[in-house]
Amino acid sequence: MSRTWIHEHPARWDAEKARILGAAPSGSLTLPDVAEGALAPGEWWRVEDEGRVVGYGWMDVVWGEGEILLAVAPEAAGRGVGTFVLDHLAVAAAERGLRRIYNTVRPGHPERAKITAWLQARGFAFRHDDERLSRPVGG
Repeated sequence: MSRTWIHEHPARWDAEKARILGAAPSGSLTLPDVAEGALAPGEWWRVEDEGRVVGYGWMDVVWGEGEILLAVAPEAAGRGVGTFVLDHLAVAAAERGLRRIYNTVRPGHPERAKITAWLQARGFAFRHDDERLSRPVGG
């Protein structure tokens, strides 16, 4: 395996994003209604493994914190791509001087308990004031 982390600048909505994010379990996220080629808000990175797109990382900065999203292609699930994305998003957040990164696992996500446990195993904890899971950058 030879994974690469590629910052898309500017990021555009494309067939690979639609394929990978569209494969997310029903109820886990709402895909935007955007045309292929349209600018994709936030910062996007893609993960390629030997030239094939196997995942995405997304971050949007909100008041000194990074809201993040991880998406892994179904055929790459269970092969460490999610951890690869998370590790690289944490580095990107640190490079931007952010204090924390966070993710919200939607109540309707059919694998909410599993995803929450996965994030908690990587240092995330529920915030006292809402349902977001967050961790300090570098933590």
